[in-house]
Amino acid sequence: MIIRSFFMIVDDNKDRKNNSYYHFKAFMIIRSSIVITNDNKGTDRDRAGSYVSQIGGYKAFIPKPLPPDPPIQLDDEMLHLLSQADRELGRLDGASEILPNADLFVAMYVNKEAVLSSQIEGTQASLIDVLAFEANAALPENPQDIEEVINYINALNYGLQRLNTLPLSLRLIREIHGLLLKGVRGADRRPGEFRTIQNWIGNLGGTLKSAKFVPPSPIDMNSALDNLEAFAHTEKTVPILLKLGLIHAQFETIHPFLDGNGRMGRLLITFILCSEGALRKPLLYLSYFFKANRLEYYEYLQKIRDEGDWESWLKFFLRGVFEVAQEATTTARNIVQLRERHRNIIATHISNWSGTYQLLEHLYQRPIVTVNGAAEVTGLSYANANRLVNKFQEYGILRKMDKYQRNRRFIYSDYLAMFDDSISENEEKALLADEE
Repeated sequence: MIIRSFFMIVDDNKDRKNNSYYHFKAFMIIRSSIVITNDNKGTDRDRAGSYVSQIGGYKAFIPKPLPPDPPIQLDDEMLHLLSQADRELGRLDGASEILPNADLFVAMYVNKEAVLSSQIEGTQASLIDVLAFEANAALPENPQDIEEVINYINALNYGLQRLNTLPLSLRLIREIHGLLLKGVRGADRRPGEFRTIQNWIGNLGGTLKSAKFVPPSPIDMNSALDNLEAFAHTEKTVPILLKLGLIHAQFETIHPFLDGNGRMGRLLITFILCSEGALRKPLLYLSYFFKANRLEYYEYLQKIRDEGDWESWLKFFLRGVFEVAQEATTTARNIVQLRERHRNIIATHISNWSGTYQLLEHLYQRPIVTVNGAAEVTGLSYANANRLVNKFQEYGILRKMDKYQRNRRFIYSDYLAMFDDSISENEEKALLADEE
């Protein structure tokens, strides 16, 4: 097999360079944008861009266009991480095929992502808060936070729908951003418009001179955005997960909006995976990983800017894809098993009751329900819907969330626990309510 001249194989072990494994890898996935290496040599500190003095006495970071130059180095660790992340992503995509009526379950993945992504930005709304609000089962104590999460859900769904008719572009990014900040915190900071003034990242009350990081000026920002859009559309040789990691980091560095850049950057991950055909359903969301490893996330992004170290960031990103895809695949399989178990309970004990299967299917999209909600879904009278909900409670499918007799809320806790680690505490409360 012949390795084309623009492939570069560098290794401290000179004998290994003739190993057919490395030749195969280079020929199959590596192009001029990537180098296979195990020499661990330092990278160019200005590789990702440089800090340029601005009028006003501060320095802004001006990013270089993608792909990085010198090219990304694929050492053994990177190859391993790329392989396992790609494999798990494929398994997750396959798992979506075994989900009955997958769109019902996608709604819960979307809700979880919206909550976690918004929590990274400081909102206090929980998944249960959002689900109860969507089910008209509660008046929120924190309506502004709930609205931010609902905006995220709407923006994500809108973006996925628009990708059917419009390629991922700066225009679409502006449209989605407008929905993201509509009527919530940041609504006065030009939603849907790229900034025309300098922004910065730093402590509350800080200044440009004390900022931890200053993105490019508006003029340089527009040039960087054009380059990023061109890279997203034309780059076909870099493996999709590496391309995704490069685009996300570059977008966060450009920071093109006055507010909402983090949420928009995380939304881009989903949009690119779906638009590139890597996932048929939007089931992979990295906000959980980024939130759990927040300090590392920001440190690796900053190392790109300060040291030109793209490799450490990409390894971190690939670990996230692997872990989250693995967990999401397990969740998908557990959902199928749970659904089968509860359908068997219904078939054995209450199959002759009208509306049973309609209510169960509804719970996979809205796992918090009231009797009024059950009546609306099934078409039953309030009295019959109440009896049906009580039967679901009797056989352990639903649990009561409150000890009140009016406006009672019921939770599909076995299902919701797959998406919310805190559900066990709420389940204990539900059991106490049942006992009382």
